[in-house]
Amino acid sequence: MNAYCKSVENKHMKKFILFSLAVITLLGILNAKTLAKFLPSAEEQKTTVQTVDWSTVEIDRLEVYKSKRLLQVLDDGKVIKTYKMRLGFAPTGHKTTEGDGKTPEGQYVLDWRNPNSQFYKSLHISYPNAHDLAQAKMRGVSAGGDVMIHGSAKNLGGSEGQPLYGYMPKADWTWGCIAVSNQDMDELWQNVKDGTVIEIFP
Repeated sequence: MNAYCKSVENKHMKKFILFSLAVITLLGILNAKTLAKFLPSAEEQKTTVQTVDWSTVEIDRLEVYKSKRLLQVLDDGKVIKTYKMRLGFAPTGHKTTEGDGKTPEGQYVLDWRNPNSQFYKSLHISYPNAHDLAQAKMRGVSAGGDVMIHGSAKNLGGSEGQPLYGYMPKADWTWGCIAVSNQDMDELWQNVKDGTVIEIFP
């Protein structure tokens, strides 16, 4: 190969390398933007330490404030602890239809639990009630169901002592359920009994 051909080949090689680097950089930026939707910032990961002597309280009510993304547990009207949480992918408004991505609003009951949930553990919210069913029937649609409070990481890596135990996505992501970290889910699981009232506010 003569000097001219080598020079041309080197130029093409440099262009190819630069192009490849540009593509890799662009993909990295796009992936970072995608991940940013789900990975909490350092500030969001900070939690206020709320020391509770659970042996002295009996949780008789949960209150959920959708717009603030907060879940509170109460004993005789007193807020005992507040948890951060995430909602369905279309959080504004009351759930009315199966698959609408909304989290219901109103008063319900935590009526049963699942220790083998797809998302760690879960407490079932008694949606739909009679009114929800009647409204859905009038519109000729399914009201949906299986609305839960559950963890945020699947069992792999999400158990106590593992990296995802305290993880909670930055964005709303469920199909209408209320998601907390697995760590907070364990605390709720241990201290909230079946039959506890839950009221969900806009």
